[in-house]
Order: sequence, then structure tokens, then C-alpha cells
Amino acid sequence: MTATYTFDVFSSLDGYGAASANWTGYWGKQGPELLDHRLALYGAEQRMVFGGNTYRAFARMLASSTEESEARDPWVTRMRSLPTTVVSTTLEGPLDWPDATLESGDAVEVVARLKKESEVPLRSHGSLSLNRALMAAGLVDLVQVTLFPAITGQTGVNPIFHGAADFDLELVEHRTLDGHIQELTYRPTLH
Repeated sequence: MTATYTFDVFSSLDGYGAASANWTGYWGKQGPELLDHRLALYGAEQRMVFGGNTYRAFARMLASSTEESEARDPWVTRMRSLPTTVVSTTLEGPLDWPDATLESGDAVEVVARLKKESEVPLRSHGSLSLNRALMAAGLVDLVQVTLFPAITGQTGVNPIFHGAADFDLELVEHRTLDGHIQELTYRPTLH
């Protein structure tokens, strides 16, 4: 049986994964329904997959946060407790992450093997360049975009699909959270 791989990403309406300037995490749009839903998503057994840059960003963000900050929302704490594979040619172990394994091989080969061997679904939050490569290789089963009602044309950073291959998307699930956040789950197919 092949494990399902989900590329899970937050986005502004104009396709950025984050913003600089005075925007806060979640573009300041989060509410209790989003946070409860995220915790439920991460409550299921699964294996996280991160690229080196995303791992570094999460590790740095969590190390500099306090228990009360949004960086420590319960779903993020749960995500950190899940078994994790970090794919990187630049990191050296040991990693400062519970139950993390470092893989230094080609990401496409590593994830193809994980999909064959894993008894639980695979999920990656962020890791944009890693997931663009995995999508091009046909290894991403679902793209789950949580779309926040913000346009960050002047301050947006990390364009999510910049340089990605062309894909047709089949909408398989959608929901509205807190009355204004859209979660859209697609099945991608190379165009």
C-alpha cells in the first residue's frame, strides 16, 4: 500500500506563503475554528516531511518563542511531536526535533521510498521548493491550501508556486473557517 502525501500550505490570496512588514502569523486572520481544525488535522497519526530550510525556520521560530506565542499553538506543538523526516544535503545531525530522521539523499527518491514504506500518511507543511519538486515527480497526492483573506503584493515573500510545473487541479474538499478563511484540497495532475 502506498501512503498518501499531502502538501499543506498557508497562502495569501495572491499566492505568498508569508509576508514581511507588520503582518503577523496567519496574516492576523486566525480564529478558534481554524486553530481547532488544524489541531484535529494533526491529531491523526502521520509522518511529517520537511526540507532543510523549513526545518531550520521552524526550529528557529520555536526556539525563540514563548509558551504563549502563536508559534506554540497546540497544532504546532502536535506537529512537532509527530515522527518527522527532514530531507537536506546541508544539515548535519543530530536535529533539535523529537523523533526526527535526517535524510541526505535526493528528495524525490527519499519520498518515493517513504510512500512505499510508511504505514501512515505523509504530510508536509511549507517546504515550498521540496514540494514543487515532488509535485513535478508525481509524488504529491493532495495539495491543501489554507487561503487567508489578505493581499500582500508589496510585502509578500515565498511565492508558493513560483517556478512550479503546470498542473490541473481537481477540488476534492473545501471548507470555510472562522467565516473568512478558505481551506481548499486539490488532487494535482501534471498538465
